[in-house]
Amino acid sequence: MSDAICVFVNEHPVEVGPGSTVLRAVRLFDAALGERVARGEATVTDGRGIPVPPDVLLSHGAILRVTAASDAGAGDAHA
Repeated sequence: MSDAICVFVNEHPVEVGPGSTVLRAVRLFDAALGERVARGEATVTDGRGIPVPPDVLLSHGAILRVTAASDAGAGDAHA
């Protein structure tokens, strides 16, 4: 992707194309985790801990953290 932008999902850099959504970035990071977000079983927050809907468009440098209600205190699957 020549016009790729770099975002961070659970502290890992992920390159996405312009106009990509939060859900797309999570799916590129971890397909199974992305499916959990799509089903509403996991929540995405920004770098400040504010919830971010999966359909929000990303900008360069966005920081995303994915947490799942069933992760008993783990916070996320890849931290």
